[in-house]
This record gives sequence, C-alpha cells and structure tokens, in this order.
Amino acid sequence: MTLGAFSASLSVQDINASKVFYENLGFKVFAGDIESNYLIMKNGNALIGLFQGMFENNILTFNPGWDESANKVDSFTDVRDIQKHLKNKEIKIESEADESTVGPASLVLKDPDGNVILIDQHV
Repeated sequence: MTLGAFSASLSVQDINASKVFYENLGFKVFAGDIESNYLIMKNGNALIGLFQGMFENNILTFNPGWDESANKVDSFTDVRDIQKHLKNKEIKIESEADESTVGPASLVLKDPDGNVILIDQHV
C-alpha cells in the first residue's frame, strides 16, 4: 500500500509570520494563495502546508497518486483501496471516501493519540 506524498498541514495564527519563519528555515512557496490564507511550502522533499483559519489542529496529509512535487505517479494505491484495507484492520474512519466513485476522493482518520490524518487523492 502506497500512501503518496506526505506533508504536514499546519493550522497557523498568522500566515505571513509563518511564511517568513519557514522561509528562514529554507522553505520556498511551492503552491497556494496567501490572500486565500493558505500556502504550500517546500524544502527538498519536505512539504508543509500553512493554513490560517481553515481547521483547528495540525493534520498529517498523504496524497495518493502524487509525488512530492505534485506530479502524477504512474502506479499508486487508490484512496478507496486504502480505505478498504483500513476497514479490514478495524481502523475507524472519521470521514469516508465514496467507494462507488473513481478519481479524486479523500478520507479522514485519527491515530491512537487523536492526531488527524487526511488521505487526499487529487487524481
């Protein structure tokens, strides 16, 4: 099972201050729109999403079908197959992907400590 590109999605108080902070750590803006209160920043293979006012807690994010540069990969595990695997392992899904569809979909689960994990397929 391949989960795809990984990023940490951070809930930030001041996106401008966070942007400067992460730029000082060597990150560069990769995608997003600061006027819409979100940026995706990249340093090598490391990705960090900065989101102001969009969600309460930080989220671990995986993108099946993408590499760390948001390029489509030829072979990946579809989010619905990941969901089936998790259900077979009796892992509770907080928000499910519609298994009758194909293409973009997402699911949300929490780890044993309550950390939110988003598996967000865009292809």
